Amino acid sequence: MPNLRGIKQRIVSVQSTSQITRTMEMVATAKIKKAQERIESARPYAFAMMEVLQNVARYVQGVSHPLLEEHEERKRIVLVCITSDRGLCGAFNSNILRITEETIRREAAEGAESDVIAVGKKAAAYLRYRGIEPLAEYRDISDKPTFADARAIATSIITRYEAGEIDAAYIVFNRFKNVAEQKAETYQLLPIERRIVEVEEEESAKGMRAEYLFEPTAAQVLEHLLPTYVETLVYRALMESAASEHGARRTAMKSASDNASEMITTLTRSYNRARQAAITTEIAEIVGGAAALEEA
Repeated sequence: MPNLRGIKQRIVSVQSTSQITRTMEMVATAKIKKAQERIESARPYAFAMMEVLQNVARYVQGVSHPLLEEHEERKRIVLVCITSDRGLCGAFNSNILRITEETIRREAAEGAESDVIAVGKKAAAYLRYRGIEPLAEYRDISDKPTFADARAIATSIITRYEAGEIDAAYIVFNRFKNVAEQKAETYQLLPIERRIVEVEEEESAKGMRAEYLFEPTAAQVLEHLLPTYVETLVYRALMESAASEHGARRTAMKSASDNASEMITTLTRSYNRARQAAITTEIAEIVGGAAALEEA
């Protein structure tokens, strides 16, 4: 009977865990839809921003801007590491942290030091555990990032790059492909790649060209657009990461719920076998006792 009692307690415990994981799965599923809608609404803006940059650059002879210039020496870089504030989302955070550490080691081997901007409690806690103090830390924004958050991150990077304190900046985040799949990626923020503002002649000849009237000049307009472009990249990465977090948590909780169901089935079978064995033993003892009485 003690064995039966122990199995029964385990079944009740697993059932309670299963209720929690199913609830978290439902919550994540509901949040994914909203996050996905935000991404889909922001992607056209990012693409339009790139198109406007290219169109404006056509009117500027010999495009020159501090954010476009590559530094001669590469001594220090900045990594923006985007993770979640909460756990229970599978390999969502570990993939980002692994890429971040690999990048730090690779840059160190090439003679460059790395500073990390931690977005999310998981990144900050892990980096400190590994003896790396974050350059800056942003908490409680991974679930619902705003453009103001993206602007704060981008401004700090742009300011340091223009001052010559850093030589490159990268952002590491999970790109949302679909509900079941997220991919960890690294994207270069600074210097802005020349291909972004350069248009091939063949491509510019296709279709209709947008004509612009500039006030005051095309060069000054481009100067304001380039920082905005970096802010847009950061904002899009934050939203991609938010949707990916919900997708990863939904997948992890669904897997946990399925495992709990299998465990309950296995434990129930073990309980039934143990109960049947106990009943058989009791019947055998009763029959044996009755036979002994008859012989007496």
